[in-house]
Amino acid sequence: MPKPIAPVRPVIVKKIYEAPHSAHHGGAWKVAYADFVTAMMAFFLLMWLLGATTEKQRKALADYFAPTLVASKQDAAGSTSFFGGESITSVDNFPNRAGQTGTRSITIPREATGGPKEAAGLGQDKANFQQVREKLAKKVNSDKSMKRFARSVRITETREGMRIDLIDDANFAMFISGTDILTPDAVNLLTQVADTLRGLPNGLIIRGHTDAKPVSARLGTNNWQISSARAEATRAHLVRSGIPDSQFLRIEGVADREPYFRDNPDDSRNRRMSLTLGWRTVSDGR
Repeated sequence: MPKPIAPVRPVIVKKIYEAPHSAHHGGAWKVAYADFVTAMMAFFLLMWLLGATTEKQRKALADYFAPTLVASKQDAAGSTSFFGGESITSVDNFPNRAGQTGTRSITIPREATGGPKEAAGLGQDKANFQQVREKLAKKVNSDKSMKRFARSVRITETREGMRIDLIDDANFAMFISGTDILTPDAVNLLTQVADTLRGLPNGLIIRGHTDAKPVSARLGTNNWQISSARAEATRAHLVRSGIPDSQFLRIEGVADREPYFRDNPDDSRNRRMSLTLGWRTVSDGR
């Protein structure tokens, strides 16, 4: 008897059709990720450069990426020859009349004198400065309430005139921390200073200084704003104390850029107000 024939199984062919865009899913994210990593690497390189370089080096880097700016400076004063690439306003180490550093363009040698007119004005200014120095010393040393401020008052002769520095220390502060509000001690001291300056023909320059410590972010301000506001607050009190507004030549805030103690910019004694009684030849623009 013949064996039955097994039925033939049908062959099933399964075809899968992928959508045209599905082929890109395997590599697109890698390109985007690579771009992201490259951008992050550039960002961290920038942060490292900012932290590892000096201000002069950062300026050189900026000039490298701004060739038109470099070209425009090639013929500028101080870019070649004597100053070796530095500006004529760069600080030098030459002794000037105050025994301090000046700038390459305006350094005044020791014992420098002008013509007869300038010499006469210089002599009168020196007499005025000596008068202020003696009166202020007498006020500070004769009054018990003022004597404790003696260490905070420093007088220096500079190329601009006679500078009176009112310096913060452990026992004295010119302003309430983080503000431009004068403390009672500062009000008392400024009133006495105004009394010694009243009636003099020399112009006044007021500069506010801070230390290098950053201001708390919650105060919404910075050292530039605080130093400027404090200089204006000082001017306003001097006016209330009898100094005519016309006597003021400049009111400036220089933040921490001119520290009194250069070796320690964070020193709290760098916080100060500078009142400069100007030379009349400088004040009058002659």
